[in-house]
Amino acid sequence: METVNLTIDKKQLVVNKGITILEAAKGMGVQIPTLCHMKLDDLNIENRPGGCRVCVVEVEGRKNLAPACCTEVQDGMVINTHNMRVINARRTVVELILSDHPFDCLVCAKSGNCELQDMAHNLGIREIHYQGEQSTYREDTSPAIIRDVDKCIMCRRCEMMCNEVQTVGVLSAINRGFNSVVAPAFEMNLDHSVCTYCGQCVAVCPTGALTEVDETAKVIRALSDPEKTVIVQTAPAVRAALGEEFGMEPGTLVTGKLVSSLKRLGFDHVFDTDFAADLTIMEEGTELLGRLNKFLGGDKSVKLPILTSCCPAWVKFFEHQFSSLKDIPSTARSPQQMFGSIAKTYFADKLGIKRENLVVVSIMPCVAKKYERGRDEFKVNGNPDVDHVLTTRELAALIKLSNIDFNSLPNDDFDQPLGESTGAAVIFGTTGGVIEAAIRTAYEIQTGKELPRLDFEELRGMEGIRKATIDFNGLPVNIGIAHGLGNARKLLEDIQSGKSEFHAIEIMSCPGGCIGGGGQPYHHGNAEILKKRQKAIYLEDKNKTLRKSHENPYIKKLYEEFLGNPMSEKAHHLLHTEYFDRTK
Repeated sequence: METVNLTIDKKQLVVNKGITILEAAKGMGVQIPTLCHMKLDDLNIENRPGGCRVCVVEVEGRKNLAPACCTEVQDGMVINTHNMRVINARRTVVELILSDHPFDCLVCAKSGNCELQDMAHNLGIREIHYQGEQSTYREDTSPAIIRDVDKCIMCRRCEMMCNEVQTVGVLSAINRGFNSVVAPAFEMNLDHSVCTYCGQCVAVCPTGALTEVDETAKVIRALSDPEKTVIVQTAPAVRAALGEEFGMEPGTLVTGKLVSSLKRLGFDHVFDTDFAADLTIMEEGTELLGRLNKFLGGDKSVKLPILTSCCPAWVKFFEHQFSSLKDIPSTARSPQQMFGSIAKTYFADKLGIKRENLVVVSIMPCVAKKYERGRDEFKVNGNPDVDHVLTTRELAALIKLSNIDFNSLPNDDFDQPLGESTGAAVIFGTTGGVIEAAIRTAYEIQTGKELPRLDFEELRGMEGIRKATIDFNGLPVNIGIAHGLGNARKLLEDIQSGKSEFHAIEIMSCPGGCIGGGGQPYHHGNAEILKKRQKAIYLEDKNKTLRKSHENPYIKKLYEEFLGNPMSEKAHHLLHTEYFDRTK
């Protein structure tokens, strides 16, 4: 590759031609501050509009300052990244941004995690010398995401995630000049748009312009109500990321401390969504084998490939944009909703209480779970199967609010009967995990033989689209995997055009799967953090005594005492759902 010679802060270096000043400086350890810039190395996507001008540097011989994020290096360049002219310009830029920004940092959801706040602190800004008219917009609150556009700084990171990564196409820059803003078309509400509530816009927003709907106050009120029995379920990806909020290294498993903290918060029973993940495999795996065997028996009307249905953002995506395929996904509910349904029937009966007096709280890595719990099909006479959802970040904030020293907590175990799970359930938290868990059970049910191996390395990884063929004792089953809705779109378009050769496809809406969910601790596009979380998920699976869903003794007992068999009439009523055409 062709190289160029340049000087940065009086140090000479040789770099590849075509890279930006920002990249060249980073390569030599010089950190140039940025707001609008974001690079997702694993997705080969970069947001560098150069709009905020916080990253300006001085290029000797050039009259104006250059934005480092979108200015390519040239041979002989002499660059100053932190002289007084540059620092003064950056301070002016940030002061101008702040002059059109609300001053409600004390009550802002992003306080402490706001990049604009950090930038002002790092630049030593203590007063704003520019006062003028402030733009004002209405607040838009959807079932999962709040848009407080007064705090938007037009970095357009959310636009990049929504359009380039997820290909949903909801957010874009509209209007011009002082009235410009990032919003849905015609400034419609999010809940009137095709937004999937995946939360990837929330995950990359540097300010409080995009945040999740916080249900912490509702959970506190429920825990304070002596007439309510409050139980909690925790998703598999939470245990691989929660520790980051307490200074632990990414990928640190905190399962036991997570359970201990929830018990100290006052939940009456602490259960594991992994139990419901095992239950999902029993239903979804049985459905897969049913369709596959009918197809092999000559019934060409069978809908294949079967698509996994655990991710509510992915479900809303195909309901809006691929509604002609709504008969293809598995009808199995997500583990969150299966848990809620079983909790408010089977478990409520065991406790001898009415479902209205049982409050089910979910701890999820996902913003879309807030939307999912409110869907009408998951309510009985208006009472939802899952009452409240907290993200990983919200749980961390509640633990800190309660003055719990998380790092020193002992390791507690989940309660029973809805707390027992297998390794197959744990790997639901990462891309490829759901289909691998399904294969472990479907293989043994189909063949009547024990699996020769449990780790399907060919289904693992971080590539956006993966495929593999698993030999079911002479029956080849073609598997597809996609994470990120942009990758899912490619597989769905193949199905529509008749090009797909897959029998089953797993789809997760967020990059990396649930480990990269919109409600996880902010990772700012760092792929290495996602890989460490993924490694932790597989480690917990490996250390489990039982690693196949159909071996879970409490799942067996649930079917014996309550459900009958997988795909029974009762199981179908409580554990399955339907999908809707939302194209209008």
